[in-house]
Amino acid sequence: MEPAVGTDYFIGVAQQAMWVLALASAPILIPALVAGLILGMVQAATSINEQTLSFIPKLLVVAICIALFGGAVMTLLADFTRDMFHRIPDLLH
Repeated sequence: MEPAVGTDYFIGVAQQAMWVLALASAPILIPALVAGLILGMVQAATSINEQTLSFIPKLLVVAICIALFGGAVMTLLADFTRDMFHRIPDLLH
């Protein structure tokens, strides 16, 4: 008995999952990385090595990004999940 779906199907699903993962994480990670870079430069310039000085602003940046982009990220993930559930019958044929 031959498999109903080839490996190309699963590679396509994996590629789509990786793309959705990148799109979902970028609006939160990129501003956090930029904030960390800026705060690191400020700390290096002023010789202030307080850990909470870098943690609190990054936490605030992440919270603001989640508030701004959380709905879009959840919509993206919900659409991807719905698409995966709609593909289940293709696996059974």
